[in-house]
Amino acid sequence: MKREQWASRTGFILAAVGSAIGLGNIWRFPYMAYENGGGAFLIPYFVAMLTAGIPFMIMEFGLGHKMRGSAPKVFAKLSPPTEVLGWFQVFIAAVIACYYVVIIGWGMSYFGLSVSQGWGSDANAFFFGEYLRLGDHSPTSLGSLQWHIVVPLLLAWCVTFYAVFTGVRGGIERLGKVMIPVLFIMVVLFTLRVLTLPGAVDGLNWMFQPDFSKLSDPKVWSAAYGQIFFTLSVGFAIMLAYSSYLPEESDINNNAFMTVFINCGFSLLAGVMIFSVLGYMAAQQGVGITEVVSAGVGLAFVTIPTAINMLPMPWLLGPVFFAALVVAGLSSHISIVEAVTSSVMDKLGWSRKKAASVMCGTGAVISLAFATNGGLLLLDLVDYFMNNVALLGSCLIELVLVCWIFRKLPELQSHINGISEFTVGSWWSFCLRFMSVGILLVIVATNLVTAVTENYGGYATSDILLLGWGLMAVMLVLSTLLTQSRPLSSNSAAEA
Repeated sequence: MKREQWASRTGFILAAVGSAIGLGNIWRFPYMAYENGGGAFLIPYFVAMLTAGIPFMIMEFGLGHKMRGSAPKVFAKLSPPTEVLGWFQVFIAAVIACYYVVIIGWGMSYFGLSVSQGWGSDANAFFFGEYLRLGDHSPTSLGSLQWHIVVPLLLAWCVTFYAVFTGVRGGIERLGKVMIPVLFIMVVLFTLRVLTLPGAVDGLNWMFQPDFSKLSDPKVWSAAYGQIFFTLSVGFAIMLAYSSYLPEESDINNNAFMTVFINCGFSLLAGVMIFSVLGYMAAQQGVGITEVVSAGVGLAFVTIPTAINMLPMPWLLGPVFFAALVVAGLSSHISIVEAVTSSVMDKLGWSRKKAASVMCGTGAVISLAFATNGGLLLLDLVDYFMNNVALLGSCLIELVLVCWIFRKLPELQSHINGISEFTVGSWWSFCLRFMSVGILLVIVATNLVTAVTENYGGYATSDILLLGWGLMAVMLVLSTLLTQSRPLSSNSAAEA
């Protein structure tokens, strides 16, 4: 049976962009730029985009398209034993799907709260106290389920289930064509409004004012490359699955360039939006922007709600911001779950409907652990190990396998150049074999040393051993067992 295919190139691009654009673009990139030299950070960021992001995206698009399969199938075709890497990447995606969805649930709750600024005058106390009810809990002492979080979390799973259950064309592509344009429109409208506010320009100056002395700091370059790998959804099975649904005659190179450029452009737009808000907030409070700037969960659910309280028309701008946050999260979550679902279809020969039902049902149950009193702490610890150790480590191993052990780049280059409008030359293989591998070696080694020698977040050693190293060990064991079980069929239900 023929494998599912995207109905149009636009549908594929929007789906790939939707996967790459996520919460990290909105709350991680602006802070990274601010912390690493402002406008000067854009230099290593764009260098990283050109020498790592685009080449890696071309490689994954090419592998998925040529091998016609999910991550385990792609690596099994390289060499049967390396199927284990494919499954390890699938488990990374599965774990991320289980905790990423709870943040989408928070965003849904805050969308409703933002109409009347239901978080009150102290957004920090509301989020950690009244909403999360964090208390004296730990990653292994979770407390009870918080039903006001469970309900939106399950609603987010329902949206993802609909997209994956109804297939590439009927669900993922159709939703992508609506969600991604809506996301851009909402962010542009919000940005245009806040740019006119007092202090907005000061905020932009803080973010983009170049500190060229930072360019001599290796940590800044490492941060730029790390951000590129974080934000593009490479290295954990998604782009391999998505590109496997491309028609035979597909412009791989152009698609990769467009996906990366749109994603990085959105990051810049999000930076303008966030720092305009922070500049206005600092001006209203009469403090320096260093006193209001933050990143991550705190930015989205504490700093921005505090700023919304001060904004003109908060009843409109609040819902617009949180709607954008939810849409960005959902588009990424759909792609993450599809990476897992397509792998199960390839391996077990299940129909899409059966695989989607089992994967989403199981994921929804597991994700309830993150909707408890200690859910935020569990999320924080698991996310640290998944992103800083497992994900970047899998990217490095993938590059070493493809570029050095099996030396597949010449064959892959011939394939992608044969179907693309413009060709890639020796710069592409050089960037992958030397620059990307070298930079990732440094980043992964540094992260490993940090993870081994420092207790992240001050968590107990037992928690780190169980939920960090222990979880990754279980993922590796399960990946090995799956690899040694029934061989991947070339005519699986995923091609139905």
